Amino acid sequence: MSNVAEQANAIASYYEGLGKGIFRAIACKACGKHTFPPTGCCEHCGSWEVEPQDLSGEATLLFATHNISPACHPRFEKIAPYVYGHMRLKEGPIVQAIVLGVEPTPHDLKRLFERGPVPVKAETLQMDDLPVLAFRILN
Repeated sequence: MSNVAEQANAIASYYEGLGKGIFRAIACKACGKHTFPPTGCCEHCGSWEVEPQDLSGEATLLFATHNISPACHPRFEKIAPYVYGHMRLKEGPIVQAIVLGVEPTPHDLKRLFERGPVPVKAETLQMDDLPVLAFRILN
């Protein structure tokens, strides 16, 4: 299979899994690290020797902020305003996604910041055109 076909398969598999609440990555056979979302090759060492792997969905929220209005893409207009942030997945990669369980107000974001890194769990938001990754704050 060509590298382009592998890339297309990785993307299709990611969205197919995301639609079912499954969070797919690739695990590199050469360096052992994960690439998320998946691509055709390892983002760390460039190896094409990778295999699909489902992730736990467990992560730590490192940073959160609110979006600006209007939303960055029409698919997000229905949920705007919203919070998004950077999460470190249990398996290692850092990803950006929507954060659920906190209001996009200065007061709530300040309280979240004061808590420090907080545990979150991955969820899928079904938008009109495709599923979107989100993380919910755990208490």
